[in-house]
Amino acid sequence: MDLSNLKPAKGSIKTSKRIGRGQGSGKGGTSTKGNKGAQARSGYSRKPAFEGGQMPLIRRIPKFGFTNINRVEYSGINVDTLQKLAEEKNLTAIDIKTLIDNGLASKNDRIKILGRGELKLKLDVTAHAFSATAIKIIEAQGGTATKI
Repeated sequence: MDLSNLKPAKGSIKTSKRIGRGQGSGKGGTSTKGNKGAQARSGYSRKPAFEGGQMPLIRRIPKFGFTNINRVEYSGINVDTLQKLAEEKNLTAIDIKTLIDNGLASKNDRIKILGRGELKLKLDVTAHAFSATAIKIIEAQGGTATKI
């Protein structure tokens, strides 16, 4: 056996139907498309949600709500997470670059510090926004909460 006598497995290769090549082929005339109608015409394509003429599910279900285009999305980070980060890395100041470097936020996130947990260290925290409880917790330890 060598490259000159390799063949595909028996039955794995089918010859395609040659449609519209005269009556003698058995696939002439209407070319297997039936008689008339949209599906017999060239250029026909069915809409993805077409359900045979009945009202499609997409149109039966009501629309509701809206998306506020002025909404600002924040990535929330809790005070207990800052405490853990500061203990592990021996930090006294935490800014956005520090949070991004340690995988707590991504590059384009707006960061909001939230007030879950407790803080045992004096930290200077810089972020886009703070909750009222987070500011209270940070300043109770003698730290500062700076908004960008």
